Amino acid sequence: MASTDSYVDWTGCALVERVPGKVSGQPVVRGTRILADTIVQDAELGSPIEEIQENYPDLSISTIEQLIAFAHASQGLRVA
Repeated sequence: MASTDSYVDWTGCALVERVPGKVSGQPVVRGTRILADTIVQDAELGSPIEEIQENYPDLSISTIEQLIAFAHASQGLRVA
């Protein structure tokens, strides 16, 4: 069951971790403090992947694409 404090149930996504005390235990991109949900929400709002990568330079285009694909597959989200 997905946690109500997360936009997507990130369980099973190797790119995402939850660490108690790190960003209040929210799902973040592994090894960062970047909220995984933020990446997906930016894409849904129409931000091009290149722009998202400019805003989060610690993430590769490939990582961003994989996060969006995981969210799309797990939630049936429509992502631009």
